[in-house]
Amino acid sequence: MLKKLTLFLVFLILAVIGSGYYIYEYQLNKPLGLKAEITYEVKPRQTLTDIALNLMDRKLMNYPTALVWVWMARYKGQDVKIRQGHFLIPKSSTPQDFLDILLYAPSVQHKLALIEGWTFKKILSKIKQDENLKQTLGDLSTQQIMQKLGYENQHPEGRFFPDTYRFPKNTTDLQFLQRAYQMMQNTLDTEWENRQANLPLKSPYEALILASIVEKETGKAEERPQIASVFINRLNKNMKLQTDPTIIYALGEKYDGNIRSRDLKYKSPYNTYLNKGLPPTPIATPGKEAIHAVLNPADSDALFFVAKGDGSHYFSSTDKEHGCAVIRYQLKKHSSRYNQWCRRYKGCSACR
Repeated sequence: MLKKLTLFLVFLILAVIGSGYYIYEYQLNKPLGLKAEITYEVKPRQTLTDIALNLMDRKLMNYPTALVWVWMARYKGQDVKIRQGHFLIPKSSTPQDFLDILLYAPSVQHKLALIEGWTFKKILSKIKQDENLKQTLGDLSTQQIMQKLGYENQHPEGRFFPDTYRFPKNTTDLQFLQRAYQMMQNTLDTEWENRQANLPLKSPYEALILASIVEKETGKAEERPQIASVFINRLNKNMKLQTDPTIIYALGEKYDGNIRSRDLKYKSPYNTYLNKGLPPTPIATPGKEAIHAVLNPADSDALFFVAKGDGSHYFSSTDKEHGCAVIRYQLKKHSSRYNQWCRRYKGCSACR
């Protein structure tokens, strides 16, 4: 009797080992049966057993396979190493592939681009439209947002670095902004440390303000150092900057696409036609190249520039040369302003 019982137990153990080996050898290396590639989410505090139960509910794994799958992972100490996030699972994945992805593959990254020249209002709008970011800011004011970020007394304009950011799903809007803020701060600090000597800029923040103007004035990237040089030269001579983007920023929603003579008299601390020096804050988000140009401007004596109509500018160092450039590139012949400017700048070749 004892021999029979012993023999039965041996057969039972062999059967268990055999079935376990079969499952390990064949079922764990057999495709799950996905109809297409999927994105699988591992939530916080979710265990491998929870995941196995979920896969069973979805008819992707049977009970014996799930049991061996979890047991083998525990035996190897892998069950405590799975990470939360969203993971891309290819259509042909086996249970073993699935586990390897949860252990080693990078989580799915989403992306959102912040563009040079955007205002904070535009940045905030794009963040609120992104379905992959967890929205927590609601209808908070800009001041309240800066307070939540830990920068209560700072104006948000220009503070967030323009770049294409990659992030896992459910990253909060606040975390996203914090990352963009720190990126701008790091960039600004590095560029400030490597600036030219004797610039009329007292702080990195003043450099950020001027860089935002250069960003909005630049049509062709290679002209940034020249445009920066014009503004640096004007600051050195205590001249008004007289730059149209500051008027547009001052007008806000009143701006309809055209700047009129009356707009140049619009009372605002941002109106650089009325006020000398820099406006109180940036007017947009400058990129690294604009910041670098402001802190390393071209060696030039130019004080003026005028758009040529192809994205580039004509630079000049005297009022008369600038007037002739305005006549040549911006005023239509025989218009009242054309004749008026030609009388003012007699001898200009553009008036012939």
